[in-house]
Amino acid sequence: MNWYEALIFGLVQGLTEFLPVSSDGHLEIVKYVFDGIEESFLFSVAVHGATVLSIIAVFWKEIIKLLKGVFRFTMNEEMVYALKIIVSMIPVAIVGFTLRDEVESLFIADMDITGSFLLVTALFLALGHFVKKRDKPITYGGAFVMGIAQAFAVLPGWSRSGSTIATGLMLGNSKDELARFSFLMVIVPIIGANFMQVITTESAAVDVVMFPLIISFVAAFVSGYVACRWMINIVRKGKLGWFALYCLVVGLSLIIFA
Repeated sequence: MNWYEALIFGLVQGLTEFLPVSSDGHLEIVKYVFDGIEESFLFSVAVHGATVLSIIAVFWKEIIKLLKGVFRFTMNEEMVYALKIIVSMIPVAIVGFTLRDEVESLFIADMDITGSFLLVTALFLALGHFVKKRDKPITYGGAFVMGIAQAFAVLPGWSRSGSTIATGLMLGNSKDELARFSFLMVIVPIIGANFMQVITTESAAVDVVMFPLIISFVAAFVSGYVACRWMINIVRKGKLGWFALYCLVVGLSLIIFA
């Protein structure tokens, strides 16, 4: 991967991680356009790590407040919220530890696979857009169901933010609360994925791609920060229909033409 491919890779990841259009799916499209990219899974995990930092940069006040509450070691509001986030991580942890090889085998720039899962994302977004809006708090059960949606989002084309937010809307959760919860629940799983990749990747393989890796990381962080703040406003205004249409058009185009 050269520097401009790395730049595009990072920008696409940062912008699409938070918009409900599947970052993994769009990274697969980038790989297809550039006829395959070496060390693609390493780059994918690295730029996901950059977007985690952008989440922290956007929500740092909420994260500090949450940590302060947790370390009081009492069942306060922050502790309950943290426990719900932990519950939401159970499904993706199960998938990560038991089906990692099977999931990685799907990341082969196959546009039929990516296009099909983009259609699933379009369906989720359409359901979330048209469902009657309510203002219920997120429950432990709701957090687990959103976690299941997040676990399926390891598939290329299945949007994590789109499926978790749409699932929350269908459960009747508050849009303001969903915007925050959906982004905070992904921090630990992505950090875990980065850790697993670091301990299973030879240092020599990293050294070969270090410069483009840095470019991808910085591009993903900057674009992710912008997209995260934008997506918060989109969720609060409930404008998911246009993204459903986008995923429908792109998904069908990939299946038919690519």
